[in-house]
Amino acid sequence: MMKKQPNMNAGAAVLFVIFSLLFFILIFRFVSIQVTGEVHGQALAAKAQQKYSNEKVIEAVRGTIFDRKGEVVAEDTTAYTLVAILDDSVTTNKKKPKHVVDPDKTASKLAKYLDMSESEIYKRLTKKGVFQVEFGKAGRDISHQTKREIEELKLPGITFLRDSKRFYPNGIFSSHLVGYVEKEEKEDGKSISTGRLGVEKTLNNELTGKNGSLSFESDLWGFLLPDSDKKITPAHDGDNVYLTIDKKIQTFVEDAVSRVQEEYKPKKIIAIVADPKTGDILAMAQRPTFHPTTREGLDKNWHNEVVETPIEPGSTMKVFTLAAAVEEKKWNPGELYKSGSYRVTEKSGRIHDHNNGEGWGTISYLEGIQRSSNVAVAKLVNEKIGTEVFRQYLTDFGFDKPTGIDLPNEAVGKIVYKWPIEKITTSYGQGSTITPIQMIQAATAVANDGKMMKPQVIDKVVDSNTGEIIKQSEPKVVGQPISAETAKEVRDVLETVVTAEHGTGKSYAIEGYKVAGKTGTANITTNGKYLDGANDYLFSFLGMAPKDDPKLIVYVAVQQPEIDHYFKGSIPTSMIFKSVMKSSLQYLNIKPASQEKAESSSVPDIKGFNATEASKLLVSKGFKTVIIGTGTQVDEQLPKPDTVALEGEKIIIKTSGTQTYPDMTGWSLRDVMKLAQISDVKLNKAGSGYVIKQNLKPGSPINKGEDLIVSLETPLEQFEKSLKKEDKKEGTEEVGD
Repeated sequence: MMKKQPNMNAGAAVLFVIFSLLFFILIFRFVSIQVTGEVHGQALAAKAQQKYSNEKVIEAVRGTIFDRKGEVVAEDTTAYTLVAILDDSVTTNKKKPKHVVDPDKTASKLAKYLDMSESEIYKRLTKKGVFQVEFGKAGRDISHQTKREIEELKLPGITFLRDSKRFYPNGIFSSHLVGYVEKEEKEDGKSISTGRLGVEKTLNNELTGKNGSLSFESDLWGFLLPDSDKKITPAHDGDNVYLTIDKKIQTFVEDAVSRVQEEYKPKKIIAIVADPKTGDILAMAQRPTFHPTTREGLDKNWHNEVVETPIEPGSTMKVFTLAAAVEEKKWNPGELYKSGSYRVTEKSGRIHDHNNGEGWGTISYLEGIQRSSNVAVAKLVNEKIGTEVFRQYLTDFGFDKPTGIDLPNEAVGKIVYKWPIEKITTSYGQGSTITPIQMIQAATAVANDGKMMKPQVIDKVVDSNTGEIIKQSEPKVVGQPISAETAKEVRDVLETVVTAEHGTGKSYAIEGYKVAGKTGTANITTNGKYLDGANDYLFSFLGMAPKDDPKLIVYVAVQQPEIDHYFKGSIPTSMIFKSVMKSSLQYLNIKPASQEKAESSSVPDIKGFNATEASKLLVSKGFKTVIIGTGTQVDEQLPKPDTVALEGEKIIIKTSGTQTYPDMTGWSLRDVMKLAQISDVKLNKAGSGYVIKQNLKPGSPINKGEDLIVSLETPLEQFEKSLKKEDKKEGTEEVGD
C-alpha cells in the first residue's frame, strides 16, 4: 500500500479553497441580480426591452399632383433601396450567412449595377461598428428588373428595402412649373424627400404628409412575438394638388416648342396659355427644359423663365400704351403724323422706326400701330397722354410689383423712367423690363373687358385621406386699369395688326378665328450693349382669340433662332402661336367665326338683265360682282345659274361692248380662272396664294386666245417681302415690329 505524499494533500486543499470561493462569488452574484435587477447600475429589464422591442416607421405617401381634369402629373411609385448587412450576429447558420462575408467579391459584383466605383462600394462594406449600410443615391430608386438581377447573384448580406420614387408619367411637361423631388440623406443615414423647383417646392409641406409608426416586441431575429403589445400611429399621406394646367393644351404647347427647337435651335423659348376670365394658367413651357424624373437637362437652366427672368418686352408693350391712349381719349386712329424719326427733346437722340428710320411718310396713327411704328407711340405718350399719366398706367397694369403667382422665386422687372428719353422708350418696350407673367396679367385686362386677373397655377388642394377640399382657388380681380369700352376698342385695333395690308401680324392669322395681337422684336443685350447680329433678337407675339370675347391669351417668345435675317423671326414664333391657339380653341369647342357665318346659296340666272340691276341683285344675296364689258345687258355669267356658291364669292358678269381686264390684285386663283374661262383667254400662273401681279394691265382690252399671266404669293410670303424691303435694322432704339 502506497503512502500519501504531503505535497498532494496541500495541493488538493488549495484547489478546494479556490473552487469554494468561486462558487461562493457566483452564488452571491446570482442572488444579488435576483434581488436588485441591475448589472453595473443598469437595469436588465430595460436592456431586454431595448433588445427585443422594435419600432418601424410607416412612411407617408407624398401627395399626387393632377392637372385641372384629374390627369396625373406627378405621383409616388414603388422603388427599392439596396442595403448591405455587416453585423455577423444575424447569422445563426454559417452555411447560410445573412451578413456580408466577402466584401471584395460583393463590391466587384455590385459595381456592375450601381453608379459607384468598386473601391467606394468596398469602403462601405468594410465599415466597422455598424449594423448595415446603404449606398446613397446610387443605391436608391432601384428598378424591379435590376433588383431581380442582383438577387440572382445570391450575395450574402445584400437585401432590399421597399421604397417610393417620384414618377412623372408625362415626361417633359411644364417641368419648371411642376418641379421635381430630390431625396436628401441625413446624418443618421435616413433620407427624406424634398421638393425642388415649381409646385413641388412651393407646396412641399402639403405634399409631404406625416410619417406614422408601429411599435412591437420581437425575438432576437426581429420576428413578432405571440401576444405582444402593438402600438400603431397611422401615417397621414400628403395632400393632393390640382393644377390649373390642362394636360391637352400643355401637350399642344410642348409639341409646338419642340418642333421649333429642333428646326431653328433658338437659345430660349417661352410659351404661355392663360384663361383671361379667371387668370388660370392652362399651359406653360420653356426651352431649355429638363426631364423631372431623370433630371436630364436641368444643368442647362434652373430658372423658370416665365416668372424669374425679366425681359425687355419689345413692341408687345405697345398694347398697353395704346390702351392708355384710348382710355385717356387721346386716340384718334384717323389722325395723321410724320413717321420715320422723332426727337423727344432738343438734346435727346432720335427715336427711329424699325425700317432704319425711313418711315412710311405721313400716315394715320392706326396705320402706325399696324406697322408697329415707334414714332407713333412716342408721340402718343410725349404729346398726348403725358409721361406722368403714362407712368401711372404702368403701375395700374401691375408692372411695378410681382403678381403673387404660386411659384417660387418670382422676380419683378424694372421700370427705367428717369430721363425724358427713357420715359418714351418704355412705351415701346425698350430699356425697362417686365416678366412674361406680368405681361400675361396685364393682358387679361384687355381680354377681360378691363378687369385684370391674378395669374394662378393651383386650382385646389385636397386631403388625400378624406377627400376634403382644404384650399380652393377663386378668380381674383387685382385691378381695372381700363374700361370695358376701352378694352373692346383696343382689341379691334389689335385685330387690324393681323388683318391689315401692312400689319406686322399677318403671319399670325388663323383661318376661321378673329385674332387680336401684337408682335414684338426686342434687342438682346450682353454686358450692357445691344447685339446686332441677324438673329440677335427676342421675337415675340402676344395674342388673344376670339377677338370679340377672348377665351385664351397666348404669349410666345423665341430668342435668337438660327435665321439669316431678322424679318424671318416671325416664322418660328408664328409656328408656335398658330398651332397652339388653333388646336386649343378647337379642343375647347370654340367654333370658328367663318363656320358660324358662312352661308351658301344658289346663283340666280341673270342673263338678259340690266347689268347694274343684276349686280345689285347678286350683292343683296351676299355675292361680290365683277362686270367686264361696256354694254348694259348681261350676256354671260360665271358661276352658271343654279350653281351653289359661298357668301362673298365673286360672280363674273360679261356684257357686250369693249371688254377690259379688271385689277386682279388680291384675287384668288379660283376667281382668276373664272375670268379666264368667260373671256376665253389662256391662263398661266406662277406661285400660289393671291395675285400680286398680272401681265395684262387693268383697263387693257381683252383679246380672245391671248396669254394671261398672273403671279401669286401667300400672305406670309407677302409679309416677309414687305419687311425685307424695309431693311433689317431699326436704328438707334429698337428693331422690332
